[in-house]
Amino acid sequence: MLKKLLIAIPTLFSLGAHSQVDSLLLDLYSSEKTVNYASASFKTTRVINGQSLENTHAGTLDLKISHRFGFLSSGLYELFGLDQATIRIGLDYGITDNLMVGFGRTSVQKALDGFAKYKILRQSTGLKNMPITLSAYTSVAMQTLRWDDSERDNLPSSRLYYTYQLIAGRKFSEGTSVQLMPTVVHRNLVTEVKEKNDVYVMGIAGRQKLSKRLALNFEYYYVLPDQILDTYYNSLSFGLDIETGGHVFQLHCTNSTSMIEKGFMTETVGNWANGDIRFGFNVSRVFTIKGDKKPKKI
Repeated sequence: MLKKLLIAIPTLFSLGAHSQVDSLLLDLYSSEKTVNYASASFKTTRVINGQSLENTHAGTLDLKISHRFGFLSSGLYELFGLDQATIRIGLDYGITDNLMVGFGRTSVQKALDGFAKYKILRQSTGLKNMPITLSAYTSVAMQTLRWDDSERDNLPSSRLYYTYQLIAGRKFSEGTSVQLMPTVVHRNLVTEVKEKNDVYVMGIAGRQKLSKRLALNFEYYYVLPDQILDTYYNSLSFGLDIETGGHVFQLHCTNSTSMIEKGFMTETVGNWANGDIRFGFNVSRVFTIKGDKKPKKI
């Protein structure tokens, strides 16, 4: 009996070892036969002012409220900017998981804007190995201020501005993501002859996750020389994302006033060196219109 038991024990261990090896090989084989897409590179569809490489899911509506106070350099009389405020309210909707459209209205120049963003490539591993995510973004904006000179022959097309952008990014780890945003902003009408109608901009943005619900963001837009007035500056912003269930709160500091591309890329008047910093926030609330009624997280 003892002899049989001594023979059986090694046999059981051998079978168990073979079973574990087979399981590991099966897992490895399965991962190679499926496509694993990167997700949550950024917490919302916007980094701070500009777009992130993320989209809303198909059938999902994202209500965004963006708020900017005045410059801290305005001093105590303006309560360091808290007495002044600008706002944008917008709706983003996912037609498919790769195609998103949006519409908004901002108090700066009483501008209306609409956009579309399409995800061309998605970062993935496994059966399909793609190192980056690539999105194409385009928008049109129209300012609706009253004409300075109503007697002049004012053309409606002079109110229009267009943006064309590629967003190329990568999620390097669970906590770190970076993206580049080559952009062209076209302005049908400019204020001075020496300004360019087509303005070429290179943007960079990043995210560092701090915890399950906290993350740091930054974004910077460099305008190529001799395209805009010397009184304008490059847009630089830093922010903190706070996720609370169905909401994402984005608290940030920026030298930009406007919340549409034409504004923060080509008309930023704040200089960080002079304390021209605006505190602001974005609030994102997601609603599921079609499909699973539980809101999908990015």
